[in-house]
Amino acid sequence: MATKVLISLGLAVLGLVILTTWRSARNEALAEAAFPPEGRILDVGGIAVHAVVMGDGPDVVLIHGSSGNTRDMTFALAPILARSYRVIVFDRPGLGYSESFNPDGETIIEQADILQRAAAQLGAEKPIVAGQSYGGSVSLAWAVTRPQNISALVLIAPAAIPWETPLDGFNRLASTTAGNLLALPLISSFVPEWYVTQVLDKVFAPQTAPEGYAEHFGPGLTIRRGSMHANAKQRANLLDEITRLQPRYGEISVPTEIIHGAADDTVGLEWHSERLIEQIPGAELIELPGVGHMPQVVAAPEVAAAIDRAAQRAGLRSPTL
Repeated sequence: MATKVLISLGLAVLGLVILTTWRSARNEALAEAAFPPEGRILDVGGIAVHAVVMGDGPDVVLIHGSSGNTRDMTFALAPILARSYRVIVFDRPGLGYSESFNPDGETIIEQADILQRAAAQLGAEKPIVAGQSYGGSVSLAWAVTRPQNISALVLIAPAAIPWETPLDGFNRLASTTAGNLLALPLISSFVPEWYVTQVLDKVFAPQTAPEGYAEHFGPGLTIRRGSMHANAKQRANLLDEITRLQPRYGEISVPTEIIHGAADDTVGLEWHSERLIEQIPGAELIELPGVGHMPQVVAAPEVAAAIDRAAQRAGLRSPTL
């Protein structure tokens, strides 16, 4: 009897594994069919990097945050900027349609390096670099480690100052091999997109995701197994990387604009940007009353104005334009 029970249990587990694997692959294929690459895939030293290019004028590189992709920037901010700039929006490594290349999680310095090389491949040798949240961390790494390849820096709700709160449980699990093999397939198989859409509202709080954002952003791209694992590994390593990078902020010499929502509960204004402004020579801070963690979407005109100011300070645009 015990043998029969064990056999039945083993067959049930095997069936669940097969079903989960099939559903994961199916859901990921459906997400990629519904939300294909918006731009072109570049070959940067053998690594695929997805880039969206629009507009004409001085070069601006936009770098999305955690769990994001190019569509976060192309929903509102990039179209505004494209009226006056050549805008280059990248998927960070492991997310969207850019390839992961470090099995331990791409560091912010590694990400800055490959995105800078991708920008140069597109003819943008010294762009304005603007990044949101985790993308702000990558932008800081770009400014510190590649100063000859940046004209101005714009940080949008940047994760910049070492923090004391631990990594959340989901990302702790998702960053591990066991989590990648056991938990993430279940999420990609059985968590519906409507639930992910609801979670977006928590990211936008106290605002909610604007109408049409989820349909443009593609939540299904975020819950692909590879994307969740790559994102979690990067998040798990970020605190140590920021701790090592922070002492070098004083080396940043390009015009720097920081824009941050005063109601941001994800990356706090007081802890991060109000401290950061004291560490970058000549940096200027714009506070957005009542705005949460997603200014690039809910306050896109204000973010575009910050980029304009950075361009003017860098001599790339006339103040009269």
